This record gives sequence, C-alpha cells and structure tokens, in this order.
Amino acid sequence: MAGTSKTRRKGRGEGPVALLFLAPVLLGFAVFYVYPAIRGAYFSTTDYNLLSAPHGVGAANYSALLHDPLFWNSLRVSAYYVLLNVGSQTVLALLLAGLMFRLTRSVAVRVVLLLPWLVPNVTVGLLFLWLFDADLGLVNHVLGSMGFATHGWFSSTTWSMPTIALTNTWAYTGYTALLLYAGMLQIPDQIYEAALLDGAGEIRMFLRLTLPLMRPVLALVLIVSVIGSFQIFDTVAITPSPGGPVNSTRVIYYYIYELAFKHFEMGYASAVAMTLVLILGALTLVQMRLLRASRSDLA
Repeated sequence: MAGTSKTRRKGRGEGPVALLFLAPVLLGFAVFYVYPAIRGAYFSTTDYNLLSAPHGVGAANYSALLHDPLFWNSLRVSAYYVLLNVGSQTVLALLLAGLMFRLTRSVAVRVVLLLPWLVPNVTVGLLFLWLFDADLGLVNHVLGSMGFATHGWFSSTTWSMPTIALTNTWAYTGYTALLLYAGMLQIPDQIYEAALLDGAGEIRMFLRLTLPLMRPVLALVLIVSVIGSFQIFDTVAITPSPGGPVNSTRVIYYYIYELAFKHFEMGYASAVAMTLVLILGALTLVQMRLLRASRSDLA
C-alpha cells in the first residue's frame, strides 16, 4: 500500500513537468492550427474580399457552394487524383516494404528510398514536366523511337491528372514504404517460422499474416495519404496550364487558392475550405471504422 501511494504521488508530480515539455507544442498548435481554423470558420460566414472589412452573410456562402459547378468539379477531380495516387502509392509501397522485410534490411536501401521524398515538390514537378514535355521530353522520345504514339501529357484532358499522380507517386512511395516497413518489423519472427513449418509460401504469408497484423499501421498510412492527397497544390500550380485543360486538374486546393487570391473572394474560399475539413473528417472516421485502426491482432 505504501508503495502504491508513493507511485501515485510520483505520477502527480510528473504531471506539471509533462505539461511544461508539451507547452511549446500546444502553443504552436493553438497559434498555427486552432486560431486559423476559428478565423476560417468565421470568415466562411462573411462576405470578405481582403479590401474591405468583412460583414456577415450567414450561411449564404455554403448555400452558393451547393450550386457551384466548379466546386463539385474540383471535388470530383480531387477524388480522382486521390484514387490514382493513394492506390498506386500504397500498392507499390507494400511491395517495396515486403521485399525489404523478407529479403534485405539494408540501411543503404532505406536511404535511397527516402531520397525522392526529401526533394522539394516543386523540383520534382519541374523534373517530370521536362521528362513528359510534349516536344522535347524523354518519355515521348522513347515512345516515338519504339513506334508508340506520343502525347502532350500535361496538356491532355485524359492524361494530365494521371501524369500528376505519377509524379507524386514517385516522390512519396519510398517514404510510405518505410512507414509500412516499420510496421512489419513489429511482427514477431516466430509467427513466420510457424507458418513456414506449416508449408505456407511467401505470398500466402503476406496476405494472411503480414497485412492483417499490420492493420493499424496500414490504416494510419492510408488516412495520412488520403488527407495529404486532397491537399495537392504545388504540382498542379507549376503545370503549363494550372487547373486545365478544361478544369481537368483544378483540384479543390487550387480552386480555394483561385477564389482567395485571384478573385479575392476570401469568405467564399473559407467556406470551401471548411467544407473540405468536414469531408476529410468524415473520410477519416469511415476509414478508422472500416479498418479497425484502434485494434491490433498482435495484442
């Protein structure tokens, strides 16, 4: 009993120390996240154009949003990009993580995988812009020399978004693979040894053991990837015709930017941004429920 009381007093004494260490993070979160979110929610109910004082309009911005074809198009384009990017990125990352886990655990390989993620997004976008250039790009040169048809990759309504998705897949797959690889390392080796004794092959162990046992990590990666993919902006902004052609790459983040800083409709842009927050919150909740992110089969 005396030991228990001493432990409780020690725990209470560590509380203020923990708050002291957390204070800088909490302060930064309040200043750079909570306060802007509150201001954004306020501006979403106003008619604010950056040139005059905002005045309240109630839910008028949200009502206009429901009848805005450009908003729904940007949402559809963003969802299309998310499916392309998250789908390809997750599949490739799982493949790379599985190969590293079962074949090699070299630090050098992990460093190489991380390098594309360390390159700024604008630099990656410019690199792929040159590679896929309609006239001088290496990709069209190789396709033409092999007898295949060439394309204006960033100027085509069909290929512009898949090309942008490919650009970001190349940049982020290695980082995602390392996150999944870290999750695989948490699985005890004894489980694989028992499966090998039962005659299970590599593919069967990956599908029946690895994927189910790393479900919480996979859920985290998918949630972060979906949220990050909806926030794509820089790769779209550096294309020859940002948002085009014919609105085929006007993702919702770029639409918000246009509303706020090209048309000076800050109130309406805030309403679109707050709607995106609600959509991402709902998607996150659905993913956590479907993937049972809070439960682990290793427990």
